[in-house]
Amino acid sequence: MSGLKDFTGTLVLVGAGKMGGAMLDGWLALGLDPAKVAIKEPAPAPEIAALAARGVRINAAVADVAVIVIAVKPQVAADVVPGLKALVRPGTIAVSVMAGKTIAFLQDGLGASAAIVRSIPNTPAAIGRGITVAVPNAHVTQGQRALADALLSGVGAVEWVDDEGLIDASTAVSGSGPAYVFLLAESLARAGAAAGLPEALAARLARATVAGAGELLHRSSLDAATLRQNVTSPGGTTAAALDVLMAADGLDPLLRKAVAAATNRSRELAG
Repeated sequence: MSGLKDFTGTLVLVGAGKMGGAMLDGWLALGLDPAKVAIKEPAPAPEIAALAARGVRINAAVADVAVIVIAVKPQVAADVVPGLKALVRPGTIAVSVMAGKTIAFLQDGLGASAAIVRSIPNTPAAIGRGITVAVPNAHVTQGQRALADALLSGVGAVEWVDDEGLIDASTAVSGSGPAYVFLLAESLARAGAAAGLPEALAARLARATVAGAGELLHRSSLDAATLRQNVTSPGGTTAAALDVLMAADGLDPLLRKAVAAATNRSRELAG
């Protein structure tokens, strides 16, 4: 089981909402045979239901399950996960994309010997530009890990860690991080309006600037610090702004406080 096109058995997607649907779109675009996919979703959206015409099984009985991808909301996990134990056979791997649900929680529901990958994707997965942090339990084989990597790579880059304790900080940085960037665009727009720009123009400038800078960071081989330095002339306008943002009470300590708060909350949710 080394990729999306050559594994044997059925892929069961449990939950086909925004994240589950985005992952499915990525898999099908990469050539996954729709006939290998079974979806468990009590209220499938029309675009999900329409996949039946391509061979995807929806809320049907399944056997020979190779992988279970659990993409339900964490709030319903306690009701959903135990019911999946009947699908687990020797060789089945379960891949969770649920926030706050630990490997121990998943093993309680699926069985102590179940092969499990806990992962944290983020919302840019919807456009194939996500970043996912994943951790396997001790029962995951090399082949199962390769299959999980192929599945998670369908919506963006994947970073593997061996310590589940790193998942909370990863959630705080990449899982929650898109919201921080959206807030930056909001704040930049408000600051532009306060400086005298019409609000609509300030919003367009801020949106395009954040999006363009992100794309430049994505495409460039240079690190963020070098890109920042390259756009900063000594004594210029950018330097004047950065003197404020990089002050002792500026952006760094604020983000450290924010990421620490998100990390702590992730630990609380995980129990």
